[in-house]
Amino acid sequence: MSLYESVQSQMRKAFTYLADDYDGVLLDYILEVDRVLDFKITVKMDDGTVKDFQAYRSQHNNIRGPYKWWIRYHQSVSQDEVMSLSAWMTLKCSVVGIPLWWAKGGVIVNPKWLSVGELERLTRWYVGWLYEYIGPTKDVPAPDVNTTPQIMAWIADEYSRLTGSWAPGVVTGKPLSVWWSAWRRTATAQWWLYVLTTYLASKGENIVGKRVSVQWCGNVWLMFAQIACKAWAKVVAISDSTGGIYQEQWLDIELVKSLKENKQWLSSMPWTTRLTNEELLALNVDILVPAALENQIRDDNVEYIQAPLILELANWPIQKSAWDRLFEKNIVIIPDILANAGGVTVSYFEQVQNNINFYWDAKEVDDRLRVIMQSATRDVIALSTLHQIDLRTAGYVVSLQRILEAMKQRHIVAKW
Repeated sequence: MSLYESVQSQMRKAFTYLADDYDGVLLDYILEVDRVLDFKITVKMDDGTVKDFQAYRSQHNNIRGPYKWWIRYHQSVSQDEVMSLSAWMTLKCSVVGIPLWWAKGGVIVNPKWLSVGELERLTRWYVGWLYEYIGPTKDVPAPDVNTTPQIMAWIADEYSRLTGSWAPGVVTGKPLSVWWSAWRRTATAQWWLYVLTTYLASKGENIVGKRVSVQWCGNVWLMFAQIACKAWAKVVAISDSTGGIYQEQWLDIELVKSLKENKQWLSSMPWTTRLTNEELLALNVDILVPAALENQIRDDNVEYIQAPLILELANWPIQKSAWDRLFEKNIVIIPDILANAGGVTVSYFEQVQNNINFYWDAKEVDDRLRVIMQSATRDVIALSTLHQIDLRTAGYVVSLQRILEAMKQRHIVAKW
């Protein structure tokens, strides 16, 4: 089963809880993407040669607002991946109730192999292919794997050059000097706290003293680990591409951060036990946080998972066939469409501020983010309790119901 077929399967499962109120014709409509663009970007390299790069962009659905899409520069990018992620993002926006609907884009490239000039030319040619399809009220890109605020600034500049008008709202995740949203970088790691603490409170628990392991320590998730420690959780394990480290009491996250800032591997950290990423997933901790790429928990390792609670900060980190087994083991999964929806929420804030040309301070961004994430978490918990279903399915039901209702009210399908 492809990734996109997995998403479709989960939508169909969620629809069984809504079939009495909505016609299946509506479901059929949103099971397919609106449009997929498949094209090549030709870039002149620094040595004078010319190289082609395969690129994609998938627009899934814009029933309740303009498309919002993340751009990924990675050697594993594929058409199936961008289609799948565009559908996930539609559901993610819906579960938190923001008026954006999703697309996804990517280029098959390892940006580490490109110079700054080559990367800029690649980005500007990408915009050249797409600028007629994007815009502040049409389709708004944002950074994802291996794409940075600098890349977003190039996109804003190239789009403005091609259209003849300055439009910072065409892209989010820009540098602060190009009208980034205040507090965005911190907020990207902060939202998980509002989701997690709201869930724990619903069970009469709190985060203090909880042992946490984090698979992946990119910049955002290092900040996540710092915030966890400030909330008095104990981050006992963390990993990077070379493997992980473990300390039974808790890790010195500030030292971890210092190592990464100085481009050192985690394996150089003293007084820790070395782990593979697979061993990290199998640790006996209170909360497991898969924050790397897709399908990290699979049929071949699901039996080793011990954590009673999984917070999905990566997109689709658990293979569909492994979900049911985790449910049978009474392991709770706070799903990706809720757990990592804070990023798109703050991205939405940036778009709103760009469009009205009025900017909020960090406290206002945080206050708005907290209200949205806590409310969305309570909605998912309430529906999970009502139907006695897992949080993942409940999240899909909440999202799907909002989409179907909008389709019904707009009379998208003539049958209505």
